[in-house]
Amino acid sequence: MNPSSKGWIKKLIKVLGKESIDWTQKSPAQFYDELRTCGFIYGSNIEVINNSFDFYDYTEEELCKINLALSFYYIYKDNHITDTSFLDSVIQFYKEIDAHKPTFFTELLGELKSHALLEHILHKRVLIEDKFIGKSFNYFVTNALLFTDVLAYQHFLKRGKITNSHLQHLEAVIESIVLKVLDSKVKKSKYDDTLIDLLERSLRFQNHPTISLEEGITFINEDLEKYYIMDLACMAAWTDMVVEKTEQDILQQLGTQLNLPNDRVENSLSALTYFYQSHKEKIGLLSSKNIVQTFYSNSSKLVNLLLKRNSKRLLKEVSQSKDLMKLITKSTVRDLTEEEQKRVNHQLMDIIKTIPSLAIFLLPGGSLLLPLIVKIIPQLLPSAFDDNRIEE
Repeated sequence: MNPSSKGWIKKLIKVLGKESIDWTQKSPAQFYDELRTCGFIYGSNIEVINNSFDFYDYTEEELCKINLALSFYYIYKDNHITDTSFLDSVIQFYKEIDAHKPTFFTELLGELKSHALLEHILHKRVLIEDKFIGKSFNYFVTNALLFTDVLAYQHFLKRGKITNSHLQHLEAVIESIVLKVLDSKVKKSKYDDTLIDLLERSLRFQNHPTISLEEGITFINEDLEKYYIMDLACMAAWTDMVVEKTEQDILQQLGTQLNLPNDRVENSLSALTYFYQSHKEKIGLLSSKNIVQTFYSNSSKLVNLLLKRNSKRLLKEVSQSKDLMKLITKSTVRDLTEEEQKRVNHQLMDIIKTIPSLAIFLLPGGSLLLPLIVKIIPQLLPSAFDDNRIEE
């Protein structure tokens, strides 16, 4: 299943219909904790919820799409009280909050089929920045507040309707509580500034009504809402594994106001600390890379993934170019000259035009990635073309 290609929702639903997935039978609290463990709650997806699918080569964006879809599926199964199918239910929810707005082309050509429509909606909701250059230079690609969609969907299923004002109020509560915790800090850190930037860019609404912490608490009624608010507050309090006394007091006070047991408050903080310590290198929020390092890191990961997924077809195309094969073979034992590099880049660009999945290299700035392709391709070639490859 490839969440970056058409048809992945249809395949996902088919798999869900055939297989028995344990976490769908768990309590809402257990489900939430599973979702937190995989990083979805923190906006840093490092695996699929409960390891439900093989994710060895999924990008964070793809992991996020799968986790969002599976979250909707759990909520649907846990709160299903109508005859509407899962697919139609989620689409209807998004239509009611105006996440799906017809474009000139969809009006001309007709509405997208339901599977394709949901794929389109989830893609737009998951991404903070849907431009290649932006995705390369930003620390953050995926929306960090997507669980608000899940909470809103739960509200929609229980009440049969939902409004934009409900979502706007929920975001206002989140903003108020996070700022309250951040304001309690004696000294702000780079982590705090980065967290604010991430949350601000993840908000659906940019202008929220000003509400007090006390007013916001009265709006939070569901257990999943309370768990989420507490975890976001812990994210705001956490800095370099240290939570000051004033922040601890605010978290305890917040837990009391939310009618959460003390062990749930302690669990939120310990779970966050464990997640950050275990996956520090994978979490953009904790990254110390500068903008250039971020660009090359993101680009290299993307190139590796695209080449892996298109390796068979790419090798077939490359093998038909005798000159390119000779040059790539040479690149395994020595650096290519500037003239040879130009010839490789020119021929690779011709090949890339024949493989739709690699069209990203044809975008403005895509030529900057061609040297990465030259570096990676020898690893994909049969061992006969690499005199220096050690057999394992």
